[in-house]
Amino acid sequence: MGAIDLSKFYKACNPSKPLVVSIEEDRKYYIDLSAVRGGKMIEALKRTITRISPDEPTCQLFTGHIGAGKSTELLRLQAELEQQGFVVVYFESSQYLDVGDVDITDILLAIAWQVSEALAGIKIKLQPGLFTRLFQDIGQFLQTPIELNAEAEISLGIAKIHARTKESPQVRRRLREYLEPRTSNILAAINTELIKPVQAELKRRGQAGLVVIVDNLDRITYRLLPSGRSQPEYLFIDRGDELRQLACHIVYTIPLALAFCNDAETLKNRLGGGLIPQVLPMVQVRSRDGQLYQPGMNLLRHLVLSRAFPDAPVTKRLNLVLEVFDSLDTLDRLCQISGGHLRNLLGLLYDCLRQEDPPISRECLETAIRQRRDFLVSPIDAQEWDLLFRVVQEQTVKGDEEYQTLLKSMLVFEYRDQQGCWYSLNPALEETKQFQLWAIHIP
Repeated sequence: MGAIDLSKFYKACNPSKPLVVSIEEDRKYYIDLSAVRGGKMIEALKRTITRISPDEPTCQLFTGHIGAGKSTELLRLQAELEQQGFVVVYFESSQYLDVGDVDITDILLAIAWQVSEALAGIKIKLQPGLFTRLFQDIGQFLQTPIELNAEAEISLGIAKIHARTKESPQVRRRLREYLEPRTSNILAAINTELIKPVQAELKRRGQAGLVVIVDNLDRITYRLLPSGRSQPEYLFIDRGDELRQLACHIVYTIPLALAFCNDAETLKNRLGGGLIPQVLPMVQVRSRDGQLYQPGMNLLRHLVLSRAFPDAPVTKRLNLVLEVFDSLDTLDRLCQISGGHLRNLLGLLYDCLRQEDPPISRECLETAIRQRRDFLVSPIDAQEWDLLFRVVQEQTVKGDEEYQTLLKSMLVFEYRDQQGCWYSLNPALEETKQFQLWAIHIP
C-alpha cells in the first residue's frame, strides 16, 4: 500500500486531463468537493433533469474558471444520468469548433453531428429528409456534393461540411452567411429528424430520454464583433432563444464573463429560461478573514494523495504523506498556494515531478511556486494592481471590465460560503513585492 506506482502517479497528475468517473481507475481519484465549494452545483443540474422536469426539455448553464474542474464534474453528471436511464451525449466543443471564430449555426451543427454519431452506438436509424435537402443545398453552395442514402448517418454529412470549411476561414464565413437566414430550418431539421425520433425510440426502449452536454463553450474568445457586441454576448444572449430551442435536455458551459456583464439578467431569461447559471467556484482554502479553512485543506490533501495511493483507505492516506512529500507542511504549502484552483494545484505538482521523483522537497516546490508567480505577475500593470488592491479590501468584483482583467487572468478567484460569494487574490500574488509593499502601508 505504501509503494507509489510512479507511472500511474505521473499520469494521474496531468493537469490537463479531466477525470472520467465512469472509468473505475479515474473514479478512485475523484474527491467530492461540493461541501467546500458552497453548494451542490452538479446535483442541481441533475435534479432539474431527473426529478423536476424529466419529460420536458430543459436548458441549463454551467460556468466557472477554466481549470476549476468543470469537465470532471460534467463527466460525473454524465455518469450519474446514465445510471438513471438517460442517454447522454457529452462532447468537448473545442474539438469541433474554432473558439476564436464561431457562430450559432456552427454550434447547432456540432450538436447535431455529435448526437447523430452517438446514435450509431445504440443502433437508432434515422430517415433524413430535411437534412438531405439541407445538405444538397450546402453542397451546391460549396460546390462539393454531399449526398446521403437512406442508411447514411447525418453525422457523415456534417463531417463533410466540417472538412470542407475547416481549412478555409473564408469558405466558413461564406457558408455562415448562407446558413444564417436558414437557422430556423436547421433547428427544425435537428428537432424533427434527429432529437424527437430519438426521444421516442428511447422511451419505447424504456429509457429516460436524451441529454446533451456541450463542454468547453466557455473557451469562446472574448472579441468584439462589428456590431460592438462581444462574441460570447452575441451567441449566448442575443441568440440565446435559439440555442434553447433544442427538444431535449441540454447543458451548456458558458464564459464566466457573462455572469458579470450588464445583460446577465437577459442571459438568465433567454438562454437559461429563468434559471441563473450554476457557477463552480474555487475550493475554499481560506476563510474570509484570511485564516486557513481546514475542511477545504483536508479535502485537497486527500485529492493529491489519492493520485499517489488510489487504493489506500481514505483514513490511511495521510499516514503515507512522507512517500510523496518531505513533510506534511510541504503538502499544505502546495494546497494553500493553489488557492483551491485544481489545475493550479495539479500544475504545481506536475512541475515538481518534472524536476524530481517523490518525495518532493520543499525547495523543489518553492522553485515551482516562484516560477509560476513570476509568470503570473509579469503582465500586470499599475491600473490592474489598483484593482487588485481594491478586491483585497472589498472582497468583491464589479462589472465585466474588471472581470476581464482580473478573473479571466487568474489574478482573482471566486469563493462561496454560507454568506454568499466573495473574492480573493490568487495567493501567489500575495508573495510579490508589489503586494507586500502595499500591505505595509494600508491602514
